[in-house]
Order: sequence, then structure tokens, then C-alpha cells
Amino acid sequence: VQLQASGGGLVQAGGSLRLSCAASGTGDVNFLGMGWYRQTPGKQRDMVATISSGGGVDYSDSVKDRFTISGDDTRNTVYLQMNSLKPEDTANYICYAATALGRTWGEGTLVTVSS
Repeated sequence: VQLQASGGGLVQAGGSLRLSCAASGTGDVNFLGMGWYRQTPGKQRDMVATISSGGGVDYSDSVKDRFTISGDDTRNTVYLQMNSLKPEDTANYICYAATALGRTWGEGTLVTVSS
């Protein structure tokens, strides 16, 4: 399984971005869930949002009510709609896909929010 994240960029505070993460090479793989983490230099990777195969979602408190995660099973793609962005949302956003064998991580897409 390979993951390709896209949609990052530079945006002003209060703006919006939509990230996408497409899984390829899936074959007969059954995904247990997908999601997004983010990381800034020198800091640990923190969970942003997750979505299970059953559609259950979870968000970190810092993004709840601003970010929305969704999935398209037909395209093996997960999206992250980010609204009301803040400078502290600046980070490399990394997607993952979970299977029975563990998690596969993508390279990430950089989001920069200017004040």
C-alpha cells in the first residue's frame, strides 16, 4: 500500500484548505481506518482526525468543530476539510492507513497558516 497526500499550501489565518490522501496498491486489502496526524520540527506526531471503516470519526480537541474528516471507499481516499485555520495549525500533515498488518504512513503535505 502506498499513500499520496496532497492539498497543502500557504493560507491566511481564517482560511480553508482541503487535504486528500489516496491509497494505491491496495489489492484485496481491507482498511480498518485512515486518518491524519501532524508534526512540526522537533515535536512528536500528534493525531488530528481519524475515520474507521464503519464511518466512526474522532478529532483532537484542538481541531474539533473546525476540521472534518471524510472518506471515499470507492477511491480509497480520505479527505480533511480544514476551516478557520490558525497559525498554530501550521505543520506537516501526514496520512495513514490501518490494516490488520499495522499502519502505513504517507510522506505528508505541508500546511502553512500565516497570521
